[in-house]
Amino acid sequence: MKATAPWVRTRLRTAPGSAAALLLLVLVTSFLAAAFPGAVAAYESRGLRHEVSVTSPDGSVIQLSSDPWQDVDGEPEKIFDALEARRLTENYQQILAALPKSLRVDTGQSAYGARTRKPVAATDTWLPELNGGWPVFTLSAQTAVAEHSKPASGRLPRATAGSVNPATETVEAAVTSATARALRIKVGSTIHVPRANGAPLAVRVTGIVEPLRPQQSYWSVEPVLRTPTYLHTPDQPPLPYWHGALLLAPEAAPVLLSMGGEAYWRVAPDPAGMDVADLSRITQTIASLEQGPLLSALRTEVAPQLETSTGLDDVLIEFDGIRAAINPVVAVAAFGVGSVAGVVLLMTGGLAASRRHHELSLLRSRGGSVRGIAGRLLAEVAVPVLAGAALGCALALVVVPGGRTPPALLASAAVALFACATLPLRAAFLHRRPRLHGDRNDLVRARPSRRRTVAELTLLVLTVAAVTALRRRGTSDGDADALISAAPVLLGVIAALLLVRLYPLPLRLAALPVARRRGAVGFLSLARAGRSSATVLPLLALLVALTTVAFGGSVLSGVADARDRASLAAIGADARIDADQGLPDKLAGTVRNMAGVNDVAPVYRDFDLDLRDGRLDRVTLLAVAPDSYARLAGRTGLGPFRAAELRKSSGVLPALASPAVAERLRGRATEIGPADGPFSVRVDKVLSTTPAVSDGDFLVVDAAGLPGRHLASTLLISGPSVAGADLEPAARAAGSAIVKLRSAERDRFTTSPVQSGAERIYAVAAAAGVGYAVLALVLSLLQTSAERTALHGRLRTMGMTRRQGRRLLILENLPQTLLTAAGGALVGWVAILLLAPGIDLGRLALADQAASLGQVRLRADPVSLLLPALGVVAIASAVAAAQAWLITRRTTTTELRVGDTR
Repeated sequence: MKATAPWVRTRLRTAPGSAAALLLLVLVTSFLAAAFPGAVAAYESRGLRHEVSVTSPDGSVIQLSSDPWQDVDGEPEKIFDALEARRLTENYQQILAALPKSLRVDTGQSAYGARTRKPVAATDTWLPELNGGWPVFTLSAQTAVAEHSKPASGRLPRATAGSVNPATETVEAAVTSATARALRIKVGSTIHVPRANGAPLAVRVTGIVEPLRPQQSYWSVEPVLRTPTYLHTPDQPPLPYWHGALLLAPEAAPVLLSMGGEAYWRVAPDPAGMDVADLSRITQTIASLEQGPLLSALRTEVAPQLETSTGLDDVLIEFDGIRAAINPVVAVAAFGVGSVAGVVLLMTGGLAASRRHHELSLLRSRGGSVRGIAGRLLAEVAVPVLAGAALGCALALVVVPGGRTPPALLASAAVALFACATLPLRAAFLHRRPRLHGDRNDLVRARPSRRRTVAELTLLVLTVAAVTALRRRGTSDGDADALISAAPVLLGVIAALLLVRLYPLPLRLAALPVARRRGAVGFLSLARAGRSSATVLPLLALLVALTTVAFGGSVLSGVADARDRASLAAIGADARIDADQGLPDKLAGTVRNMAGVNDVAPVYRDFDLDLRDGRLDRVTLLAVAPDSYARLAGRTGLGPFRAAELRKSSGVLPALASPAVAERLRGRATEIGPADGPFSVRVDKVLSTTPAVSDGDFLVVDAAGLPGRHLASTLLISGPSVAGADLEPAARAAGSAIVKLRSAERDRFTTSPVQSGAERIYAVAAAAGVGYAVLALVLSLLQTSAERTALHGRLRTMGMTRRQGRRLLILENLPQTLLTAAGGALVGWVAILLLAPGIDLGRLALADQAASLGQVRLRADPVSLLLPALGVVAIASAVAAAQAWLITRRTTTTELRVGDTR
């Protein structure tokens, strides 16, 4: 017989609010789960593209070269053919075809052609001669000059295919405008360069070009093509001479064979096409191209002696190291939020099973099977759960750019499966045997079963193993598995189970004095708190959430602190002005009067102080004003000292030195110099750091004690609101001075998308943890709402006033809330204390500059520990007060019915 009222439709129509709430919860959880792998992949891909983009072209381009004289054994025709433009183009196409699709090529910035391996000296006396001699030139026949430049005057060089050979006496060339200005070259000039055999080659300049996008790979792999540079002689001291470039037509490349020419191909990677999923394949491709099967294949097709070189593999390895060090730290946040979300979903299923206890018990007593009841519950839950999971997954794929579909689908499917299973499994477990009434859930008198004890001991062993492994192995090398990343969560779980076991003891102790006092509110609130039907899961959710929030907040706080310390060590103050020569005396006064400036410490620096001990190690002399420099050192914590320790009391100048300098001077009066004359110093104090220099050995003395007059070359400026816009004009007026800001230095540490992305993940994890904690509070109160309402109705019939009823309902919730808040803060602190030795935040804070600050340990942040705990107490009290107000507004006859077993 066909049912007239289908179960699923009837249940959804009966309780649309519960179905909508479940759909919303699953939607949010599915969105977070599906967005996480996409967000991680997105910021890692952006970080990979960023690292390749900011690398200099000569460090990222794959360079291949071939010497025709070595590749071809004594056959002139084949040697000449090796540098023909047609042949070079064919080889270029073969190289591109051999590269896998994972390594995408920027063909617009790639280049190929022929060049002289070594610069050749020009013999024309009209060229500018420097102290080191006459200019030298690199002759390059690079393709596509017309596409990468615009003519400034004249025309591009020309040559027809096959018309140029190694014996050709005259060829045409172009130069860039920078080369023309520096070397006084004009259109029509002829430059003669010698050849090993035969007459010099005459190169006639037919045009001057202006490079387009000169900082990109086409012009910057070999910068001399666009800008002439200085080379230096091996003499002492080295003497400079000019090095320029002559741009020949590609068809004129064979002439370079007479000057030791080589063929080259420069393959520029396309950062925009790189994806972190291809990182391992790209790394393998580079390794195969440098020394592997791919190089062997290219040697067979292109040239037998083909050579390759690139710095791209170093860039990829460095990025992979940063990524591997950050990922385990991010995984801790993912495990924390995922665990809290799972507990909240369990509480949702428990709440539904508790509210429908009598309905399901009646079904079982009338012959309903466990399988049939579980199947019906699964069907009715699947409708909102599957809809919410699908919407959350779709929203994640839309919101997170570049998100990958398979991981998002798997994450959403896991959320949907878990959410669908909570209510049916909970109901099947509770109603595995037919029963109408159950025993009272008395936490004070409850005794844990043996199975529960075994499960708790198993979790304890796993937690100890995870914490021990994390402390020993750490996360700096990226060698962390799921168990290690779940260590904070396991600590929260163990703490929750421990608190549940210890919970009855303080309740019993608190109930003893309260029982002797007048009034029933206090005693009833403690008695009710010990007989709550929902204790373990709310405690577990709140403790894990508080641990996750405290851990995440401490990570973010530690990252910010590390960047502050690194930027302070690099600058030495809030701002500084540096100059190669002395700064005007009035500049310090001018800066001191600027808005936002609190203090200025002038420093004279000599980077090559002679200690007269025969060693060549460089030592920086710092001549300072003792008072201002002592204030700065004390304020920054970079080698604090007392100003009196630098003031001269005898003929010897007291000094502060780095450990290496102190060892060289051996604590006795020593004559050193010059700094405009020898002077005697004695090291009175050893400092590991000092504000004026960020690294290297140093010696700090009183500027007034040095022979002669020394103008300050550095101003160290203190003031948290000092502005670079005010300092720049003053620095320009002083000459070629450079302004450096601590805030700008700090911003340099946050340029990597990997860092900023990981920080956003932690911020979202902390916010999600807070949200799920609040939801766990609400669910725990809702689960006992019916029982609390019935209790209030009975007590009202016994004479309890509404005011007393509200107090009872609020105080009943306080013991568990206070215990959870205190336990959460304590567990968060203990988790950070236990796990800190194994967590290095250096890569997350400073990326590739982590070595400058050493290991950055995780430290407990008081705000992250206490603020969430206090927020839990405040929110729980507010929710309990709102629930108490609603309950006490209802009439007693509405809540008490004949036969009610609540």
